[in-house]
Amino acid sequence: MKPSSRRNFIGNATKAGIGGMFALPVIGSLMSFTNKSKTVASSSTIKTGFDQTPLPYAFNALEPNIDAETMQIHYTKHAAAYSKNLKEAIAAENITATSVEDILAKVSKYSTKVRNNGGGHYNHELFWKLLSPTTTQPSAALLAAITKDFGSLDALKKQFNDAAKARFGSGWAWLIITPEKKLAIASTANQDNTMMDIAEVKGFPLFGIDVWEHAYYLKYRNLRADYVENFWKVLNWDYVNERFNSLMA
Repeated sequence: MKPSSRRNFIGNATKAGIGGMFALPVIGSLMSFTNKSKTVASSSTIKTGFDQTPLPYAFNALEPNIDAETMQIHYTKHAAAYSKNLKEAIAAENITATSVEDILAKVSKYSTKVRNNGGGHYNHELFWKLLSPTTTQPSAALLAAITKDFGSLDALKKQFNDAAKARFGSGWAWLIITPEKKLAIASTANQDNTMMDIAEVKGFPLFGIDVWEHAYYLKYRNLRADYVENFWKVLNWDYVNERFNSLMA
């Protein structure tokens, strides 16, 4: 983008009240989760901006577990639309939030368009970072927490897989840290997530899987279970460890 065009674009965005949309992730921000009447302050590693960030790998990097055509369409069409529509809704509703997390924390106050696209943008920005072509492993600290709350890593995988496979229609399955700093499995419909104030189960997502059909149907057709099983082969445990450490330090 030319300097003059960029200045004009930033100026227009500021007038619309979304000056934080260009920010890259910020380290050490604070967030709050509300669990019924209980609010727990927790630190997170990321404040999510309103623009798409570049994929950290090529479209074909996750082959054969996630195919290049799916990744390209998923990123350039579906996820791009969530970012675009969210920014339009923010401008139309004069929302002055500086991060997507700020919006999700009080999403019940906003329109359905904000809820759907805010959730969709947050979920996908997280999802891309949770995938890696390199084999990684959970840290000793995270593995100890998994063993404490689930019994074993295999038990966690089974519960997570069951939640992902059982999600009726479109949605997500999550491993979260609850306000009590315990690990738990949750599932949300459509583009909702556990960061939202309307979520039945609230918490900070350590990782999640997209089980909308657009995330897997070109390769797996109706075999969602196979897609869910192969997700573990490309899960970026290094990034999950980072998210875990940010809350549990």
